[in-house]
Amino acid sequence: MRSMYAGNIMGWLIFGIVDFAIPGTLTIWNIYNCIAKKPKLEKLISSLTVFIGGIFYAALYTLNYEEAGDWYEQVNVMQYHYSISSEYGMIGLIVFLGFIGYFVLLYVRADRLPPLISAVSISLLILMNILQIAYALQISKNVDGMDCLLYVYHANILLLSARAIHRHMKEEAELFRDRLSSNGDHKNLSRIYNIIDSLSKYSILIFVVLFFVIAIIELVFVLLGQGLDAPIKAFTETADWTFSKQIPPPPLEYDGHYLCTVAAGGHKKVVKPLRLGTRRNETIVVNRQLCIANAFEELIQERLPRFHKKIRGAYDKYGYPLSRKITTPIRADLIYFMMKPLEWIFLIVLYTFDLRPEQRIARQYTYIES
Repeated sequence: MRSMYAGNIMGWLIFGIVDFAIPGTLTIWNIYNCIAKKPKLEKLISSLTVFIGGIFYAALYTLNYEEAGDWYEQVNVMQYHYSISSEYGMIGLIVFLGFIGYFVLLYVRADRLPPLISAVSISLLILMNILQIAYALQISKNVDGMDCLLYVYHANILLLSARAIHRHMKEEAELFRDRLSSNGDHKNLSRIYNIIDSLSKYSILIFVVLFFVIAIIELVFVLLGQGLDAPIKAFTETADWTFSKQIPPPPLEYDGHYLCTVAAGGHKKVVKPLRLGTRRNETIVVNRQLCIANAFEELIQERLPRFHKKIRGAYDKYGYPLSRKITTPIRADLIYFMMKPLEWIFLIVLYTFDLRPEQRIARQYTYIES
């Protein structure tokens, strides 16, 4: 009992470190580096935030939101349609280029960057942040509870991007100031005027390049046959999310039988769905484990009706509430593995007391052509 209690404490401790301590520490460090006159380990912490934060983000998202297809595809009620339409996946390239732009600004000082390269990097970084903010809003419809930790990553990326652009502009100002000093100009008013004038010209360059980059991206979308509004359609040609405009086909149902939930909700490589069937006039996904369990119940009902009534009562009492807890594919996979010993017991009973066990298993649930 003590070891079990200690194991639970250790599990919660690891969970706290992984889900709170690491992201929390990186976030606080990033905030400090943004306000401190002398940031500490800025490049390292920023890089860790992007990469480790990205891994945490992907893991948390995958555990809670199983995306199984575009809006026109049929999924089960535990799954979601793609939050970004696969037909407009090109916007992923913009995000990738935006991160490249960020690391260029993070690791290369302004005095070593040609003006055009720095302007392109800033432009791509701005576009990337527009998209990541849009995506944060896109998933907000379904994000609640602990899933709100996803927004910690979005906030950090926005914070790091603003810091990178601010630092780069500050370096540009220092560069202009050094040039003025080398020219022997020691008049403060003249120096300030020239710095502001130089930065204003640089800002115009960034604006022009940003417009140019957007024009090129739009041209690429047009050439690919996706239209000028492709970045918008990437968010609207979806179902289940904030900006979604499409109505998906009805999901596959499996409510009321937790093995039905497992068959429909688990990962296909794990639970191995066989076909579609019907239960209470609803279309469900059927796997062998479900068919064996139902065949066993049918056999018990025929041979021991009173005993079956008790089993059925207990199953209805505890099975349905359990099915309400199976809300992710990972949980469905775990139940599938936990049920394996019972599945083998059911199979032994069927092969011991039934003359044609495989025929009984095969006829469970009405077959539907998929």
